[in-house]
Amino acid sequence: MVKLLHFSDLHLGVENYGRLDPQTGLSTRLGDFLRSLDSVIDYALAEDVHLVVFTGDAYQTVHPNPTNQREFAKRIRRLSEANIPVFILIGNHDLPLAIGKAASTEIFNTLDVPNVVVADRVATHNIETKGGEIQIVALPWPIRSHLLTKAQFRGKSIDEVNEELADAVTELITDEIKDLDPDVPAILAAHVTVFGAGTSYGTGHSVFLGRDVILPSRLLSNPALDYVALGHLHRHQVVREDNPAVVYAGSVERIDFGEEKEEKGFVLVEVERGRAQFQFIPLETRTFLTIDVEAQGADPTAQVLEAIASHDLEEKVVRLIVRTTAEKEPLLNEAEVFRALSGAFHVAAVVKDVERPVRLRIGERNYEEMSTRQILETYLRVKQVPQERAQALLRHADELAQDLE
Repeated sequence: MVKLLHFSDLHLGVENYGRLDPQTGLSTRLGDFLRSLDSVIDYALAEDVHLVVFTGDAYQTVHPNPTNQREFAKRIRRLSEANIPVFILIGNHDLPLAIGKAASTEIFNTLDVPNVVVADRVATHNIETKGGEIQIVALPWPIRSHLLTKAQFRGKSIDEVNEELADAVTELITDEIKDLDPDVPAILAAHVTVFGAGTSYGTGHSVFLGRDVILPSRLLSNPALDYVALGHLHRHQVVREDNPAVVYAGSVERIDFGEEKEEKGFVLVEVERGRAQFQFIPLETRTFLTIDVEAQGADPTAQVLEAIASHDLEEKVVRLIVRTTAEKEPLLNEAEVFRALSGAFHVAAVVKDVERPVRLRIGERNYEEMSTRQILETYLRVKQVPQERAQALLRHADELAQDLE
């Protein structure tokens, strides 16, 4: 039986909602992410796990600064020196788009760091651990230009190209699985989006419509696999319970308010041939708090201050949303509001959502009286979009409307 720790989506380099730490000279948000990583490493050492599997996105950018690289390497070194093998998968934030350029985490392979394997292509890795041998089929972030020829792109829509890419990936992984030793535990480590998973990337990390390749869940249901360790989506979720279990570890720290209510952590897995047991281990991470208050009374400032006072702001990233009217907005004392928020770790935003009585008009009609298609037609006409292009856009809008219905 191999006891492994599966974590993902570290994103070192995210510094939003932070400030400069005078003691270290670094962003306090870097401190948040490193504390989470330290907790993962400490747990692995304390529980004497046999293997650590990281499923991609070590850094926030393809070109991390030397400080972030140093801090990540220091933590990986702790595992290496404890003779715990570390398997590092390349994610979309790690991988340069140009063929031939190296990913930042490949430095571990270049320096031949003991007990560290970096997987930058589809392949099977046999790793010896204290709990026995294990096979890991690696599926790093799939890039179109690496898997498809230019001819396959020509004259095809994004959906058609994505479908071809999904087929190419499916074929590659299926071929790898065929060659697995049936007597040795096997897992698939992948940095992808899987059909049926609830997407969550953080508000600032949303995937553009049509850009993400969605892999069919049937690809991951092969009984030759005992566990599927997934990265890329930031919300921890179990896509499939068993035979094999398919699990997103999720990210280890909140990126932004898009992840406000998500619990962060990692997965502890016990794998043997034909069976895997797993449990999610939560981490103590930076809390994000949204205070949403209706302030339409005689004293809107008092209403806002009362709402703020009802929450513990200490060490939290806070966003305040004040819903008021145009009549009451001038009565809001912003200085008092900001003083009331001063106990927070960071005030991300104070948003005033003001209800306006004036109705927007398009031409001679109120927009509320118009259909969505009529609004789009009017917009295209006002913007003087060429007739041929306008008709094409309207046609696509009709198709989307039909799909929604």
